[in-house]
Amino acid sequence: MSDLFVELRKKVKGTNLKIVFPESSDERILTAASRLSAEGLLTPLFIGNPEEIKARATELDINIDGCEIVHPDTYDLFAEMVDVFVERRRGKATKEEAEKVLLDHNYFGTMLVYMNKAHGLVSGAVGSTGDTVRPALQIIRTKEGVRKTSGIFVMVRKEERYVFGDCAINITPDEDDLAEIAVESAKTAQLFGIDPRVAMLSFSTKGSAMSSETEKVIEALQRAKEKDSSLVIDGEFQFDAAFVPEVAKTKAPDSVIQGDANVFVFPNLDAGNIGYKLVERLAGFEAIGPILQGLKKPVNDLSRGCDIDDVYGLALITATQALE
Repeated sequence: MSDLFVELRKKVKGTNLKIVFPESSDERILTAASRLSAEGLLTPLFIGNPEEIKARATELDINIDGCEIVHPDTYDLFAEMVDVFVERRRGKATKEEAEKVLLDHNYFGTMLVYMNKAHGLVSGAVGSTGDTVRPALQIIRTKEGVRKTSGIFVMVRKEERYVFGDCAINITPDEDDLAEIAVESAKTAQLFGIDPRVAMLSFSTKGSAMSSETEKVIEALQRAKEKDSSLVIDGEFQFDAAFVPEVAKTKAPDSVIQGDANVFVFPNLDAGNIGYKLVERLAGFEAIGPILQGLKKPVNDLSRGCDIDDVYGLALITATQALE
């Protein structure tokens, strides 16, 4: 276990935060949740038929005594949840439609978070990203002043920690999107003990090339500064100018970032997704995420290729976000 997760364990231990796991028949989910409850880190909440979930756990020899189970069919507050959902959707769902939609475990679990019956949700081991994110966007929605959610990875190798964003959600972010990603990524970095120094990345450094793409990054930089004047941020940078002090002295001698950036904002999803995977595979970094940011309450999406440690770690991250 990396030092990062050791720190997160200390943060959440004893808080008794409740994290929803809608995919309660999956062995990885059950195993990770069992560990989390046994270690006193949080209370896992499964969605589904209690008898079926307990039978599945017994079959796999997994102790889930410290976990809670809620079934939409027998939930005492289901009628209230339907009314709250209809109100939240503002005419986009009738009562009859809501009753059907809320039988979906991701929608039901997200409503538990929205109604303060749980503190966060982790899903995606079985379903798609859309299955996890769509209910969150429709029900929980983004924080005040945030237009869109975005997805970052914390890249960890021994003592080194960096934040890469957006690597998961926004395909072609505009100037406002990039500015927002920069501000939110800096906030997320602080959750993980990183004092943010933000670099807006491009294929150009300080006007070495000019195009609509570089101009977008330059404009995003100005808008990010307007959003948060306290940010240590600069751009546009090629990666080497943001990361290597010797290169920064040559390419950006007057910049506040002198090869010491630790939060990297990519100009589009192509670059972000490729970038984090290159660093993960070629440089041996652990890629923790994607961590969704910008939502009013934490919901996070697993990869369908995740393992038990991924589930365990993302649950800790979700609990940490809930604390903040």
